[in-house]
Amino acid sequence: MRKFNYKNIGIVLVAMLFSLTACEKFLDLEPPFSQDADNYFTEPSHYELALIGAYDLLQGSFINLWIGEIASDNAIAGGESVTDSQGLHEIEAMTHGAVNRELRSVFQWNYAGVSRANFILENRNNINFDGKDQILAEATFLRGYYYFQLVKYFGEVPLIIDKRLGADEVTEIKRSSTADVYAQIEADLSFAASNLNPVNPVKGRVNKWAALALLGKVQLYQNKFSQSAVNLDQVINSMQYQLIGDYRNLFLVGNEGHSEAVFDVQYSGLEGGSYDCLICLEGNAAVGFQGIRQYTGPIYSDGNSYNLPTQDLYNSFESADDIRRNATILDIDSFISQQPNPANISYAIGGGGHTGLYNNKYIKKQGELGLPDNDLTSPVNNIVIRYADVLLMAAEAHNRSNNDGQALIYLNQVRSRVSLSAVSAAGQALTDAIWAERRYELSGEGHRFFDLVRTGQAASRISGFQVGKHELFAIPQIEIALAGGNWSQNQGY
Repeated sequence: MRKFNYKNIGIVLVAMLFSLTACEKFLDLEPPFSQDADNYFTEPSHYELALIGAYDLLQGSFINLWIGEIASDNAIAGGESVTDSQGLHEIEAMTHGAVNRELRSVFQWNYAGVSRANFILENRNNINFDGKDQILAEATFLRGYYYFQLVKYFGEVPLIIDKRLGADEVTEIKRSSTADVYAQIEADLSFAASNLNPVNPVKGRVNKWAALALLGKVQLYQNKFSQSAVNLDQVINSMQYQLIGDYRNLFLVGNEGHSEAVFDVQYSGLEGGSYDCLICLEGNAAVGFQGIRQYTGPIYSDGNSYNLPTQDLYNSFESADDIRRNATILDIDSFISQQPNPANISYAIGGGGHTGLYNNKYIKKQGELGLPDNDLTSPVNNIVIRYADVLLMAAEAHNRSNNDGQALIYLNQVRSRVSLSAVSAAGQALTDAIWAERRYELSGEGHRFFDLVRTGQAASRISGFQVGKHELFAIPQIEIALAGGNWSQNQGY
């Protein structure tokens, strides 16, 4: 009889047997740690615990913040040296290949999430109980989300649905076409949207509108503009969300769960962690890593100077857009000069690069520290989809399906919040205005690289970007080897 160990919920490929086993967080869902898989889902609590395990892999979303910015024109890798998180420096320089620690983490963590969701869905018919439909819908949403990350990064990927894989099967499964992967994602998110409640009473759990927002985004990535507009309009017309009044309060711990958060990843500052297993953390690693190196002074706290905004990003903001520029980017020298005792404030420059600028949305602050080591325990949530993003995606979807009037309404709502004048463009000029607005509104949040790729702007904006190659990242070579060498590598790697 097949045995199930909670340590291996997330293991879908042989590679994960070696990479995730040291992560104690995966062991602590319910003692004893070993269960008979064929007889596990025999009571409602088993489904609930398994769903918590499926959500748990969202903790790795901080890596999307890094790569989505560092691979673009928005940020450099930074850090202590060019060998400190070398994979991020390779991504910045567009020299990354099939051996890259960060990209392997993306591949592994998202497949771990897929596998945990699949484990629930494989056993969907074992028993009936009140609330099961919601659990299944949430698990299906999560599988769609994890596969969306995989197809964005790697294109064709193995598609595993509603089952676990044995070690003998890993060497037989092929990469599925991007069309097939996207079709499955759409099916998952459509099912989730049809079965999720409009409001989820459990903090951090998804609802109907999160599923529709992600579905609209997935369709936008495929240039299905009319379909995307329909789904995003449902989110907007639900009246469940609104832009908060002060842009500067979007990412404060004290304001989490606000009316603009459509889908956010919950983090806690109440549990420690280790650099040996970043996916094991309950805290948001991006915040501490993006802090100011050896900083002493008011408001902020010291960190590791990762993911540093570029001067190009700073200069790109409209002259009147000081609110978003300053809320997005901390100019450290300017900040120090404005303090009452600037001579008492100091910081260090890392050898991995320095711009004098820091990500002010996700940065360590003295009033938001978690337990030691507080580089690893930030309680700042990662807002994966917020309402402004929904409005701008809907604006683009309407504009690109020949409905400029509605597109302008949505675009100008975003601009009005920060007291900018209304745009009155049409056609391609409006498209360009929406794309520019996405940079101003969403910089520092991990969207930029993927926006540039999907809109065909990457080669003109990213130094070293090669058309036909860098639209996708390389499949980690060790995963190809462990799968028996039966996967081809992405073009150019």
